[in-house]
Amino acid sequence: MTGRIVLAATPIGNLADASARLVDALGSADVVAAEDTRRTLDLARGLGVKIAGRLVALHDHNEREKADGLVAEAAAGAVVLVVTDAGMPTVSDPGFRVVQLAIAAEVPVTVLPGPSAVLAALAVSGLPTDRFAFEGFLPRKGGERDRMLNGLISEPRTLVFFEAPHRLADSLAAMARAFGDSRAAAVSRELTKTFEETRRGSLAELAEWAAPGVRGEIVVCVAGAPPAALSLANAVAEGVDRVRLGERAKDVASDLAPLAGVPARELYGAIVAAKAR
Repeated sequence: MTGRIVLAATPIGNLADASARLVDALGSADVVAAEDTRRTLDLARGLGVKIAGRLVALHDHNEREKADGLVAEAAAGAVVLVVTDAGMPTVSDPGFRVVQLAIAAEVPVTVLPGPSAVLAALAVSGLPTDRFAFEGFLPRKGGERDRMLNGLISEPRTLVFFEAPHRLADSLAAMARAFGDSRAAAVSRELTKTFEETRRGSLAELAEWAAPGVRGEIVVCVAGAPPAALSLANAVAEGVDRVRLGERAKDVASDLAPLAGVPARELYGAIVAAKAR
């Protein structure tokens, strides 16, 4: 292989996790496209390697403009190394646009595997690992975040999220509202670093722990939904009976929705509609 795009995983905290292939690529690539050029220079110095190729910035704000040029250079024979601040490019990080254009242009794309915050957190979470879904960062706006979580209520796979430390407590509380206070979860912070920590417990317990504030890079793993204990039809029938006995439809829907594996809003609408018949 001559010209190509090379996606390289970088350490997520501990420099000793850098692969020999990453060290070689940093020193030999014709172009190094980095999410943050200063951090990549620090990484190279820490690994004892000199970046000989041209170092360019490739981040969320300029990838659309830079991608064409990088792919064109690879098509012309250059080895273009894509790295981010930590972990694998394209996974909640820049690089996806470059890969898309390279594939369309039939430019070879290869990978140098390495550290992954997603897999590291999943492995130590104590939650099922045979099937999982990576959901990236939750939306910043509360309404959008809640809609996304409601759409995952019945998801049976373990869920993995990235989250900013200053939003962690609110996000865990929102997960508890959507998935139920008792849903098992784990929060990992500063993976592979000096103050690495993983907290395990229910969503309600973890939200309380995070309330005073948490620092560091955060990954949240949440157990998948258990099998529904009620069919939707039975949940609606039980809900109608309870409402006719004097309970509020909203409260009944919140109580039964986790058992039926559906969003409370959906069950509420079904109960109200059935009661009106």
